[in-house]
Amino acid sequence: MSQTLRSQFYLLITSLILILSSCARPQATAGMIQVLIHVDDSVETVEVPSGASVQQALDSAGVILGSLDRVNPPGYTVLSDGAEIDIIRVLESFEIEEIIIPFDRQTVRNEALPEGETRLLQPGQNGLQEITVRILIEADVEISRAPVKNVIIIEPVPEIIMIGTQSTHSPISIDGSLVFITSGNLWVIESNSGSRRPLVVTGDLDGRILKISPDGQWVLFTRETPEEDDTINGLWVASMVDSEFEMIDLGVRNIIHFADWVPQKPSFTVTYSTSESSLASPGWQANNDLKTITFTGSGRALRPRTIIEANAGGQYGWWGTNYVWGYDSDHLAYVRADSYGLVDLEKNELITLQEIIPFQTLGDWAWVPGLVWGRDNQTIFFVAHDEPIGLESPQASPVFNIEARTMGSNLKLTLAERTGMFAYPTVSEILSSHTAEISYRVAFLQAITPLESQESTYRIAVMDRDGSNLRYLFPPSGDPGLEPSLPGPVWSPGGDRIAVIYRGDLWIIDVDTGTGQQLTADGQTQIMDWAP
Repeated sequence: MSQTLRSQFYLLITSLILILSSCARPQATAGMIQVLIHVDDSVETVEVPSGASVQQALDSAGVILGSLDRVNPPGYTVLSDGAEIDIIRVLESFEIEEIIIPFDRQTVRNEALPEGETRLLQPGQNGLQEITVRILIEADVEISRAPVKNVIIIEPVPEIIMIGTQSTHSPISIDGSLVFITSGNLWVIESNSGSRRPLVVTGDLDGRILKISPDGQWVLFTRETPEEDDTINGLWVASMVDSEFEMIDLGVRNIIHFADWVPQKPSFTVTYSTSESSLASPGWQANNDLKTITFTGSGRALRPRTIIEANAGGQYGWWGTNYVWGYDSDHLAYVRADSYGLVDLEKNELITLQEIIPFQTLGDWAWVPGLVWGRDNQTIFFVAHDEPIGLESPQASPVFNIEARTMGSNLKLTLAERTGMFAYPTVSEILSSHTAEISYRVAFLQAITPLESQESTYRIAVMDRDGSNLRYLFPPSGDPGLEPSLPGPVWSPGGDRIAVIYRGDLWIIDVDTGTGQQLTADGQTQIMDWAP
């Protein structure tokens, strides 16, 4: 083939190739791929480099995602040519709903009303709650509705209805003021047992403390504090004579064993010992401290003053220390699981009079002896843990006696043997006497099975201050015994009667005859006090 023909042949082949290539389908640029994006009811085509991720494709298309929007496939997915991306818009909104909080209905049993009669003590009032609801909408369809915030605008007020439970017992005369807590409410009986009136009807008195002031104007008590975190209760004062006087919150919290008035008139100063709330049993850790707080006649609590700093409290110190006033502001004793003694109010220190063999309880509680001052402020009556009678250890000895100790000579006398661990002695007012000698009686609880006194029921016993004329008063022999509880037998101002809790009700016992009269019938009495 000639050179001319060969050149023409190559020119023809080249022309055919160009013609055929111009008729082929267009292709993406080398190294690029095409992706379809479905967003906001439209479809966008975007060209991205091969190996690009979903997020890179969205960035190239200028698609902006909201914080809640969803992408399918996920943003880290590597794309292939022709892949499709779906954008699902998610909208968020908030609504505020108002919800009515129904009030609770509470009942207060009142023995001043005939049985079956009711009275509205406090009308109920509904509360109001605002609930903020978060709503999620996906593709114009609501997919979620959930509350995210609750605010109580108005607290509900409970309806309190007083229900009469007046018993058929004949009324008896009552000297002084007899106060008692039942069903978390505080009542006072004056003149006769049929005349009683409420002092505090909040329903939250816990019964740990109840003390009438020496001048008879005030009453000291503890209330539960469920609205406060890490607190057990609070210490409060109410007027005994002015029903319009607002209760006084002393600002003191976590009182377990001790709070009482300083023995002086007029009465505006309280002593107390505190604890710390604990998740471990028994629910507190005692500080074993001693403080005083004074309030004004207008109801303002002043700053507390510390007498005894917080301390370990000896063996079983976690349980706590009790303190007992004499009959003036100079005599104060302490008692705990391993010792008892005096409080030096000038040096602010404890003076130990006697070490005690701690009782081994094998539980989450500690035995602290009952202790009380004699009326002369020179004698202390206490429950002594005696030596074992068998092969048991001294700590496990079941023997408990009532002893008396005189301050001057430190002489100790056993007045009543094998009384039981929960004897809780108390002394009467000074009795009239034909001699210059101070005369009074001592009441205590006697265990029916004294060598098993931890589980035993008890009965009331009375003796003269020297241990003579010991008699068992109540309940009568053969009747079920009473459950021991602080403060033990409570003497009347005249020293001729004793108040006690029996089967959950308040009873009055005549000291001379042993006759008992039931005063309440609701079975909810927790604690009482009796003062002139």
